[in-house]
Order: sequence, then C-alpha cells, then structure tokens
Amino acid sequence: MGTRVPPLLLLLLLLGSVRGCGGGARPGGGAPREPGPAGGGGRRLKIGIICALGALVMVSNGAVIAVIASAVAGWSRSSRLTLLSLAAADAALALLVVPLNLYGGLAAPPPPEPYCRAAAFVNSSVFGASLYSLAGVSLERYVAVCFPLRHARLLGRRRLALLLAAAWLGPALLLLPVALPGRAAVLRVRFSAAALLCEPDYASNAAYAGLLAAAIFCPAAAAVTFANLRLWQAARAQRRRGDGAGPRRLRLLQLDAASRVLVPVVVAFYVCWAPCMATILYNAITKDRVHEWLEFVALWLPSGSGFLNCFVYFWTNRNFRHKFQKIGHKLCCPCSRVKWERDVHRMVTISAAVERHSSQPALLPDRSCSGSSTSTLLPRGAQTSL
Repeated sequence: MGTRVPPLLLLLLLLGSVRGCGGGARPGGGAPREPGPAGGGGRRLKIGIICALGALVMVSNGAVIAVIASAVAGWSRSSRLTLLSLAAADAALALLVVPLNLYGGLAAPPPPEPYCRAAAFVNSSVFGASLYSLAGVSLERYVAVCFPLRHARLLGRRRLALLLAAAWLGPALLLLPVALPGRAAVLRVRFSAAALLCEPDYASNAAYAGLLAAAIFCPAAAAVTFANLRLWQAARAQRRRGDGAGPRRLRLLQLDAASRVLVPVVVAFYVCWAPCMATILYNAITKDRVHEWLEFVALWLPSGSGFLNCFVYFWTNRNFRHKFQKIGHKLCCPCSRVKWERDVHRMVTISAAVERHSSQPALLPDRSCSGSSTSTLLPRGAQTSL
C-alpha cells in the first residue's frame, strides 16, 4: 500500500519549482547584474564611501582649477596647462563617473542596457584621460628639467595642444567599440553589484581587453616610471657635480628632497592603478571574479587617485600654496588684504635677489643671454643666493 502525499504539500512543491525556473528572468530587459549583495549594511556603506569620495575629489580639484586657471609664479605655461588638464580629468571623475554609477547602485532593478553601455563608455574614457594626463605631466617635467634650453621648442603651443588633445581623445577613440550596441558590440556590459559600477565585461573578449591594457595603461605607466626615474638621476648627477661646493649633509638633503617629491608620484600611480588593471586582466583571462570588497576597492581606486593627485602634484608646491593663500585672503579677509600684500613684498626671495643683482650692468659680462652656463651670466652674489 503506497504512501499518500497530502494535496497541500504537492501544491507547495509545484509553486517552488515554477519560481525556481523563472528566477533568472530580468524584467524590463535590464543589463546583467553580477551576483552580489542586493542590500543591507554593506551596500549602504559602499554608497556612502562613493559619495564621500566624489565630494572630496570635486572640492579638492575645484580648488586646484580655481587657483591654476590664471598664472602661477614659477610655473611655465606648458606646466600649468598640463596640470590643468590633469585636474580637469580628476574633476570629471566626480562629475560624471560617480553620479552615473550611483544611479545604478540606488535603482532597485538593474539599469537598462543602453544606459549601462553609455555609462561604461564614459567611465572608461575618463579613466583613460586621467591616465594619459598623468603621463603628460611627467613627460613635461622631464623635458623641462633635462632639456631646459629646448623646452620652448619641444613643447611649443602646437605640440602642447596636440599632447592635451591626445590625452583626452585617444582613450575615447580606443574605447569607442564599447559604446556600440546590438550586433556591432565588441564587448558585453554589466552592472557589477560588488563594485556598484557599470563596466565592460572584459571576459567576453579577452583579446580586446589585452589590447586596451597595452594601449592605455602600459604607455602611461612606462612614461611615468621613465620620466621620474630620469628626474631622480638628474638630481643625483647634480649632487655629484656639486661634491666640492658644500657640506655632505647639504648634498644629501638635496637628494632626499628630490626623492620626497618623485617617489610619491610613482608610488601613488601604481597603488591607484595597478590593482584595477590586475583585476580587469584576471577577469578577462580566467573569466572568474575576485572577492566582493577586493573588486570594489580595486575598481574605485582610480577615482581615489583624483584626490591623491591634489597632494602629490599641487599642495606640496610652495608657489601653489602661496597663490592659494593669496586667493583665500582676497575672498575671506578683504580687510587685511593690504597688510598681507605689504608683508609679502617685504620677503626676500631668490628671484628678487637675482633681479636686484642683474640690474647692475657693470657686473654682467658683455655677452648675450643665450649661453648655457649660469655662472657666466650671474654675478657672485646671485650665485650665492641661488
């Protein structure tokens, strides 16, 4: 005699099987959402981190753009424009990347595929522009230090305009296939629930992912590493040439000062960008995903570089801080502006000493200023001040 199954139990089993078969459907035809936390404290914490990061990047780079929009003492035109391009690319991370992806993170259903594809294209293009701008800043510094007499010719107005245009348009052209929808699409796009980010699915085309890494990240990394290494070698050679010009402790301090400027540039670059590229290549090659929080940190670290660059490239510069203080006094303390400017003009600077000594025609030899030796163009007093 067989066992009789209750009808209620049969109905529950049937409903469960139907629900399990239909669970993979995505209403509304949205973009695929990767497995991850659908809600809870972890998701709210990630959204809070993204909002705070966007606010920091926007405020810091907005202040930088306001300061370097006009001339800064001691900065050449090419230096100011390349740094302005870097600050604009970092500000675009907060203005475009953060809002576009917060919508996908806050929306209950996955964002539609056209929206996710457009957001992924904008994200990747802005990240690429930031990478190329970093490389442009390093190359401009290398030319200014290692080729000072040919700096104006090597980085004239036309070449500088081409360099800045390549930094912004190059990544967008390389990533244009990401924006193609339908059958023309080279890569699929997805919304990563772990990183709360619309991104290309690099596992769908590993060859194109490798091409992007070789065309965008590798040239930028090579330019940043080579330029800063050459600048450090130039500082070391300058110390060796001045072996008899001062005490050993002073020469070591000069080399340490160069290291304190150049080493953070290279370290900050690789800390912010290497984990992101490693995660992308790991996903493209193995077609597997890393841990949820590791993916979140790796994919949002390039946005964090927009805040870190403000300290590495701008706030450590004395001329930048001086102009920032001047603008702050003009805006916040208009009553003390006259007194502050009077105190500033009383300070003795190197440029003032050089100008004072060079204004005496009897001390200068009768030759043009096109010579490469500074010691033949400046009097003894100016050399001492330098």
